Amino acid sequence: MKQVSRGIGLVAHDAMKKDLIEWVLWNSELLMGHKFYCTGTTGTLILEALTKKHPEVEWDFTILKSGPLGGDQQMGSRIVEGQIDYLFFFTDPMTLQPHDTDVKALTRLAGVENIVFCCNRSTADHIISSPLFMDPEYERIHPDYSGYTKRFQNKSVVTEAVESVDKRKKRQK
Repeated sequence: MKQVSRGIGLVAHDAMKKDLIEWVLWNSELLMGHKFYCTGTTGTLILEALTKKHPEVEWDFTILKSGPLGGDQQMGSRIVEGQIDYLFFFTDPMTLQPHDTDVKALTRLAGVENIVFCCNRSTADHIISSPLFMDPEYERIHPDYSGYTKRFQNKSVVTEAVESVDKRKKRQK
């Protein structure tokens, strides 16, 4: 049977770090063989916990900066580059985050790229127990944004801008 290796993002707000670490340890056998991208503190703590539980396993971790220090944006770039298939982001619903705009941007990118995304343990439990998680045939649908990216293709925006600047410069002379 073909081995499945997913790109998995792991992020947790401070009040949720212990919860995410416990979830990862509980599911560690299912998580072996996958590639992980984690924000700084979360990734460091999870890798330490996994190494204690499974000292014989070589885990594939990329540890980014701390979320508020740019790690959320680094995670977002990995999503856009297609390196992350699943994002487990345990959020703290009771605490206002100083980097809330970064969190919203990351959430938006997960939706734009149509990756599997969850923000709590219950949803994470359902995702990892889904047969699709280990199904080598499953591939997410990649949205087609070509209509959006080509929206100016047959429009004269550049020509109009050049003509506008030329007119203004002629008037100033």
